[in-house]
Amino acid sequence: MNVTLKQVRAFVAIAQSRSFAEAAASIHLSQPALSSAIKNLEETVGGQLLVRTTRTFALTPEGEAFLPVAQRLLNDWDDALEDLNNRFELRYGKISIAAMPSFASNLLPLAMREYRNNYPEVRITLHDVIAEEVVTMVRQGRVELGISFDPGDSEDLSFTPLFEDRFIAVLPGNHPLLAHDQVDAKSLMASDFITLQQSSRLRQLIRERVSEQGLTFNPAFEAHQLATIGRMVANGLGVSIVPALCEQQMQELGAHCRTLVEPTIQQQVGLITRRRYPLSAACQAMAGVLEKTY
Repeated sequence: MNVTLKQVRAFVAIAQSRSFAEAAASIHLSQPALSSAIKNLEETVGGQLLVRTTRTFALTPEGEAFLPVAQRLLNDWDDALEDLNNRFELRYGKISIAAMPSFASNLLPLAMREYRNNYPEVRITLHDVIAEEVVTMVRQGRVELGISFDPGDSEDLSFTPLFEDRFIAVLPGNHPLLAHDQVDAKSLMASDFITLQQSSRLRQLIRERVSEQGLTFNPAFEAHQLATIGRMVANGLGVSIVPALCEQQMQELGAHCRTLVEPTIQQQVGLITRRRYPLSAACQAMAGVLEKTY
């Protein structure tokens, strides 16, 4: 059956006012248009819903049964439109984002505070996971937006750069290289080297750049998290190379940082989204805040 919202509104308006003139005025229709809407509704459902009395209109038994249903439909429709409008106006809503821990713990809180000040009713779920997991969560649609290093060319992902991060050397408190402001990879490789596990793109990047210097990349220790690397370095197990995003975290863990030279290593940090899947209004606003902040 092809019953329109206009017809249902017309029926409810007449049922409530019992007057064509009042009903037409209340829903901003002419009386002929109102009469046509009721006629078409009755033809569609197969019988009369209203009957004319001496001075007014009365509902048939079928009309009486349909009235509360029609009122509920209109209320649900109006509530749905209001809800949709509130989401577009960011008066409430929910977004889920994923960010690598180095960004989530050091830079993201500033952007989240700005977002919260502008859109206090939107709830944010943050997943602070390793860089590779950020990419996986976005790709699988488990989050709308990811913040991580450039995942490389991909048919299903888009990457919007925010800034370029330069990697740094991380040393324990008693290491002789702390006497220098700059440290090269050759000097670092003379000590036990700590790095991320095999699957990490950061490890691959470091290995490639170190190998370009003609150096052998033979880590003494591997870890899953950069925070674990920082703690291992702080306890004198070796040295490492990490993104500069982690510098504050490394220092808080008790490690010391120096500028890395020969080679210098840079990597873009940015926003990762799924191609062909538009962001919600709330998540678009978060992306805007991140791009403005960084």
